[in-house]
Amino acid sequence: MIETKVEMGWGSDAIAAVLRELDFRYAALVPGASYRGLHDSIVNYLGNENPQMLLCLHEEHAVAIAQGYAKVAGKPMLAIVHSNVGLMHATMACFNAWCDRMPLVVLGATGPVDATKRRPWIDWIHTAADQGALVRNYTKWDDQPGSPQAAIESIVRATQIACTPPYGPVYVCLDVGIQEQKLDKPIALPDLARFRPPRPAVPAASDVKRVAELLRAASHPVIVVGRVARDAGAWDERVALAETVGARIVTTIKAGAVFPTDHPLHCGHPSNRLNKEAIAALREADIILNLDALDLAGVLKQALGKEPVRATIISASLDRYLHNGWSMDYQALAPVDLDLVVGPDQLVSALVEELGAKKQGATASNGAAQPKKEIPPAEAIGIEAFTAGLTNAFTGLDVCYTSLPRGGTDFVFRHPLDYLGGDGGGGVGAGPGIAVGAALALKGSGRLPVAVLGDGDYLMGLTALWTAVANDIPLLVVVGNNRSYFNDEVHQERMAVLRGRPVERKWIGQRIDAPPPDCATLARGQGAVGIGPITRPQEMPAAFAQAIDEVRAGRVCVVDVVILPEYAASVSAGLTSNFERGGPERGE
Repeated sequence: MIETKVEMGWGSDAIAAVLRELDFRYAALVPGASYRGLHDSIVNYLGNENPQMLLCLHEEHAVAIAQGYAKVAGKPMLAIVHSNVGLMHATMACFNAWCDRMPLVVLGATGPVDATKRRPWIDWIHTAADQGALVRNYTKWDDQPGSPQAAIESIVRATQIACTPPYGPVYVCLDVGIQEQKLDKPIALPDLARFRPPRPAVPAASDVKRVAELLRAASHPVIVVGRVARDAGAWDERVALAETVGARIVTTIKAGAVFPTDHPLHCGHPSNRLNKEAIAALREADIILNLDALDLAGVLKQALGKEPVRATIISASLDRYLHNGWSMDYQALAPVDLDLVVGPDQLVSALVEELGAKKQGATASNGAAQPKKEIPPAEAIGIEAFTAGLTNAFTGLDVCYTSLPRGGTDFVFRHPLDYLGGDGGGGVGAGPGIAVGAALALKGSGRLPVAVLGDGDYLMGLTALWTAVANDIPLLVVVGNNRSYFNDEVHQERMAVLRGRPVERKWIGQRIDAPPPDCATLARGQGAVGIGPITRPQEMPAAFAQAIDEVRAGRVCVVDVVILPEYAASVSAGLTSNFERGGPERGE
């Protein structure tokens, strides 16, 4: 840490000062001349503390790290990108954070806007008239302030907007000129206590009573849980509500841990698509309560097909405030009988009070709930053996899975930090960066951060691990390496079958092989510990045990497990029947 007593003398010093007052602890960044003034101020005015710089090797990773941090901490982290070219690199990660509804603040830069002050060539190609247009369709707000004073207000407003539900990323572009403007005197900062994000609105008492009456009277209530708060109190209230009214719970692997998956009211194991138990519950339901599901219309279509929805549907969601005409991430329009424009957690809390529901404490350990599994010896590792090996390795440990196999798992979740959900926008390459950000937020918590990544996701984003190594952020990465963009092999098989063409050629343009990238060696190239390739089931226990020891010692460790290109049997069985309704998204 650099000690400093430098006085505020430049526009960027004032900007840095408000970042400190807003309690940004970290700033993930890739350096660039467009924000050299702010860079100097963070280092020499703030002493590289609050925020502390986390140097990244790609702007996409910087934003992904901020997204992963927010998934755990529930508050925004700072990402800083260089000019238009840095923001272009970061666009996919901004889209992921948008679809994931995660709060984060991205700072960029441009200019000088004053053309007379631009250096030949380089400043001209890095200046844009409307840089925010690059991400405007998938950020909540953007701005390009024209003075240091305006920049302070802009950043305060951006943070307030990012932290107001429904959450999302914001972008502020800082002109080189205002950063490098010499101040006549220090700029007074606003009293930030007067600019806090608003408290979430509570549902009307009459609506709460009406919903409570409907749930009391229901014979077969179902609650579909999507984007909800990741804290133990809200978790306990969801459990209390379900137990009080006897509601079956439907969740998705995309949304993370939102309800104990081994609870008798939970419908099977969460996956990308509905399991048979969830379908049966939804078909039988007379009341469906939607708690901000990621795709309520899709859930109903999977369960009912073309049949009409006969259940009474109650919905609690603020998500419509983010819907625009560019991105279709809002999904199809679902029928709703009682539409409450309130946060799902606020409705649940009010219902728990109205119904007099009794709350139980959230279970602290997910690992203890998972029984050991027998893995028969074999010459290759299938997806079932792979997930069983993971389950066995982490039994009895407090683990936070930052990502899991897309095809569905039978892992037990008993706490909101057991699993963080998907990347949001399906942008391959986000997994490593999100894992690093989550591990940063978990550092010192006692939880073991574990990212289970596909090989394509890992290979696109692996240099994000360098940032974890460089900043002593412990992290365990397991690569489920099927040496293919396997999900796209499935799509090519569908095309071949539909068109009467050779299925045997589905692998062309899909396999990551001949030669296969050495994932463990690539990890060692970032300064991490690399183990593997592991090719037989009986090799997994020792490899995972070593990896856990390495991470407990404060290191970053990658285990490369070579698995067969296949889905779990429960998922594969539904691929053909699900074709008309839409198969799994792009993945590994």
